Amino acid sequence: MEPDLEFVSKRAGRAPEELTRRDVARALLATSSGRALVALPALRREMEEAGNPLSPVFWESAKRTLMSIESGNATVGDVQRWLESTGTEPMLLTRGYFVWADEDERGPVAAEMHQRLVAYLEEQVAAGVIDPDRLAVDDAEARAVYEELQERWLETPLPDGRVPSEAVLDEEDETLLAERHEEEAYALEELRRILAELPEPPRPDAELRAAAVRLRAVLAEPGYPGNVLRACAGFDELPMPEDDEELWLAVAAGIAGPISDLPDDERTEELAELNGEVGREESALASLCGIEYADWLAAVAALARRGPGVLASPERLARMVAESEDVEIDLGEFGDAYGDFDAADDIEATEALFAAVTPLWRVLGIVDANDVLTPLGWWGLPKALERSWSAD
Repeated sequence: MEPDLEFVSKRAGRAPEELTRRDVARALLATSSGRALVALPALRREMEEAGNPLSPVFWESAKRTLMSIESGNATVGDVQRWLESTGTEPMLLTRGYFVWADEDERGPVAAEMHQRLVAYLEEQVAAGVIDPDRLAVDDAEARAVYEELQERWLETPLPDGRVPSEAVLDEEDETLLAERHEEEAYALEELRRILAELPEPPRPDAELRAAAVRLRAVLAEPGYPGNVLRACAGFDELPMPEDDEELWLAVAAGIAGPISDLPDDERTEELAELNGEVGREESALASLCGIEYADWLAAVAALARRGPGVLASPERLARMVAESEDVEIDLGEFGDAYGDFDAADDIEATEALFAAVTPLWRVLGIVDANDVLTPLGWWGLPKALERSWSAD
């Protein structure tokens, strides 16, 4: 469709005389750059006839940007910067690191706040506080005013008491949590389906008792790995079970889904010793939290199928995940042409995450000193994963 005045007005939901630079810019970007360039002179005349001529600076910036897009020289940042130079387009990333989600990914609250901010910026343009012509020529002072107004608005309570930035972030957190719960429920369902097709491994009682004795000793010690295992199981706040199986499963389940973080005193001392660098404990917990449900499912399902004696090193676990038929592996947005490259990157990243897992598994006797799956690990690992995902 040609970006004529009717198109721009309909897309913005406004009469021609009410259209803003942002409305016109967004409409031009909604069609091909070549078509927009051809239509630009006629659109400018139509706007003038409607009594809303905008400014020569805007039209020149539009032509310059569209030509840059057409020639393939414009970056995404260039286009975003031009859109922001209209004065009423909210910054994609503020100086305070607040980021607006893409338009089609915003929830109701984010959409409302974004619309409110656009209206506020329009008021500031009308009042002469924001100068779009100066923004279009990259005037530093005008840009600073434009940015500061948005920072202030995002942190200022609305009449109903909501702080815009907090309201948006709360909604995003709720959405993310709901998505995680959905992923967890699906992974649990798949795990149970897979385990139902496999024989029930016998519980190695002697190995379990010996592992529990070692585990209690490690949990009583300061520093790594005891502090990480306590955090995983939540034992810094909860009492340790007296039953060996309950203790072992609680810790093993916590590795797949850490319940708490390191105590503040341990984290502070550790970071102070490392001059602000993230230490082994913090890095280990971050890696455990970074493993996706699908990766846990693929790795544990593969180990359950293969049984004791299979190598469970980080590299081998990453390969199991990549080769799994239980989960879908994303080969990248470029398809087969770059799929192998992306898959190799995925394997390397997964291996790095599981490098934090196997040392903790050794403490529990899930794998031996050579990272080979033990009968205890074969029996308990699927149970621990199911327990982790079944927790309320």
